[in-house]
Amino acid sequence: MAENVSADYLVIGAGAMGMAFVDTLVSDTEATIVMVDRYARPGGHWTTAYPFVRLHQPSAFYGVNSRRLGEDKIDQVGWNKGLMELATVDEVCAYYSIVMHQTFLPSGRVAYYPKHIYTGEGQFHSVVTNKAYQVGDNTRIVDATYMNVKVPSMSPPSYVVDDVALVTPNDMPKISRPYEGYTVVGAGKTGIDACLWLLANGVDPQRMTWIMPRDSWFFERGGLQPGPAFAKNTAASIEAINGSVMAATSPEDLFRRLETRKQLLRMDETILPSMFRCATVSIAELEQVKRIGTIVRQGRVVRLSASEVTMESGTYKPVPDTLYIDCSADALAKLEPVPVFRDRNITLQSVRYCQQVFSAAFIAHVEATYSDDKSKNELCRVVPHPDEAIDYLIVNLQSHRNGLRWSSQPKTAAWLANARLDWFGTFLPPAPKDPAQAEEFYSIVAARMQALCAKLEQLIGQLPETDVARAKAQLARYEG
Repeated sequence: MAENVSADYLVIGAGAMGMAFVDTLVSDTEATIVMVDRYARPGGHWTTAYPFVRLHQPSAFYGVNSRRLGEDKIDQVGWNKGLMELATVDEVCAYYSIVMHQTFLPSGRVAYYPKHIYTGEGQFHSVVTNKAYQVGDNTRIVDATYMNVKVPSMSPPSYVVDDVALVTPNDMPKISRPYEGYTVVGAGKTGIDACLWLLANGVDPQRMTWIMPRDSWFFERGGLQPGPAFAKNTAASIEAINGSVMAATSPEDLFRRLETRKQLLRMDETILPSMFRCATVSIAELEQVKRIGTIVRQGRVVRLSASEVTMESGTYKPVPDTLYIDCSADALAKLEPVPVFRDRNITLQSVRYCQQVFSAAFIAHVEATYSDDKSKNELCRVVPHPDEAIDYLIVNLQSHRNGLRWSSQPKTAAWLANARLDWFGTFLPPAPKDPAQAEEFYSIVAARMQALCAKLEQLIGQLPETDVARAKAQLARYEG
């Protein structure tokens, strides 16, 4: 028989989004919270990630609102030299343990159940003892696992593997002998990391092959950096992005302008990327991966064998004695957005593109501040994770629309002004303290966002007919 547990909230998942959500509840309310997680320690996918992974964004914008991640230092060595530090996987895991054991549990309002599985209807049980627990009917159920973040070690590859040496990035540091060739499968963030690790460990780029199903647009990390040392450059980047949108005569022209002003980057200037998934690189990192000897652009892998690599659009004969590194897992699954607030259920999703942890903290703020689900959902319109290049326009439009709603709510504007995780807000000058001047300030910001929204809508309307239909369908789901 299940043991009854009393709490205001049951949060499923102690990963990055679950931790950010709970942190805001602990800071902004007196609520009691139960956290259930299948892993033995907090951190979600970080606890199973490859050992050389680092954040692709500055540490200053990651984690939970109440505690800084990192030391606000500028890297002095490596391909991130001169930019704000990027936390390692060890730092991130240690950070979440500190948040749990020095903030959440000492509050007396958070109960943590590691190695427990949620089975539905407010029930969960231990995978160690099988003891079952049940929360009450009035407990709100918060799903912090819906975005289903994955790393390659979590599941086998989707293609056939015949008699070849294949590892995930988790096993790359265990390589115990040289190979004649090294082939990285997958062109997302993990693929970039794997390529950079091989190059950093002295592998000849001419012995490397990168199977790139789709070329991607990348953010240039140096353009958006926190802190006074980067204030001038960051202001220039914001102007470059917004100015490019307003001046663009077509979607293609927008990407060209953003590339010219080094706000978006690509591997090969002769190939127009079809993918945009928020991956971020420094210029130095991009210069390194451009050294790779062979880039294979023939779609996704279907089969690997010692004599032939088969892809969707062709085949090739690999170098004998090749080590393959599987980086093909889709880190963020393509899921249909659902309303964040539904009766007793809260489903954590992005409400600003490419900023999952901020989104979770923001949703907790909305939950703590507003009373009815209709009002809450108005402020928490879901922005699905981008996938195709045209999604750059769509998710920017959706995020600006959300920003307009937020700026019209004084309580939310005040919360954003003090939110450490608010990346975009960091780049705006602070609002004046005088109420009249503050009102004028927010009016100017809103007018700029409205102009950007109108221009993005215009550019989306210039896409090919099938893309316009897809964009309209996504925007309709967003509005609905």
